Amino acid sequence: MEEQKFDFEIDSIPYEVTIAPYKFNNETRYRVSYNGGNENIFVWDPEVRRIRAIDDAASILPDDLGLEISRKIMQAGIY
Repeated sequence: MEEQKFDFEIDSIPYEVTIAPYKFNNETRYRVSYNGGNENIFVWDPEVRRIRAIDDAASILPDDLGLEISRKIMQAGIY
């Protein structure tokens, strides 16, 4: 699994997103950073049935960006 980069524009704000999948306890997780900032950890959440951020910094991740990252992981087939 290789790191991938994507560009998003949400509400006229550009985001450069880096997604790097890795294995943790037989589960695929994703290290995600945007605009060269801190890293968030994304994982499949069966309750909401999508991939979402689970780390402490997830609360400062813009909601629309988190949704786009989840969609991109699933569309890109790296899930």
